[in-house]
Amino acid sequence: MDDIPTGYPATLEIDYPDRELDRLTTLLRPLTIIPIAIVLGLVSGPALHSTDPEIVIEAGGIVFGATVCMLLFRRKYPRWWFDWNLALARFGMRVAAYGALLRDEYPSTDEEQAVHLEVPYPDAAQLSRGLPLVKWILAIPHLVVLALLCIAAAFGVAWAWLAILFTGRYPRGVFDFVVGVLRWWVRVAAYALLLTTDRYPPFSLRSG
Repeated sequence: MDDIPTGYPATLEIDYPDRELDRLTTLLRPLTIIPIAIVLGLVSGPALHSTDPEIVIEAGGIVFGATVCMLLFRRKYPRWWFDWNLALARFGMRVAAYGALLRDEYPSTDEEQAVHLEVPYPDAAQLSRGLPLVKWILAIPHLVVLALLCIAAAFGVAWAWLAILFTGRYPRGVFDFVVGVLRWWVRVAAYALLLTTDRYPPFSLRSG
């Protein structure tokens, strides 16, 4: 039996840009990403409170702690929490794809564009009550491997940056590797952060 599960309930596909990419925005990507990165930070970070009680800057972030409590005590996963978590994860992945030079369209805050992240809404009755309390511990082996893969992916993106500047093309092998690393992250996030599945993620870059 193959030890790599197929049909994992979290998928990521990014359309390969089979065309010349914009050399100017590629060159300036560390600068052009700043505005959308700030927006992402505002919707995914903690709330900021000033000394003036009338001034509060609120932010959202993944609904994690409350979801743990709901699964533990009520065995429920409110649909609107799931919709928010998935929308935020999709937005974050569009920004990540832009930052990794995988696409040169500026990331949309709501449109799917060429980044396809799918996570099915879970049947909370089929999820374990107690497992969400320890999933972050069980995910540690993945996080160790992913830390190393991210270093390799960073070198790959640097190489792709040079390749795009000179040829206008993202090397396909490097593209597939970087997408594979992001795909791995998505599966671990679905398991340990979004809490949409109890199925342990595969140690694999492959789709399916």
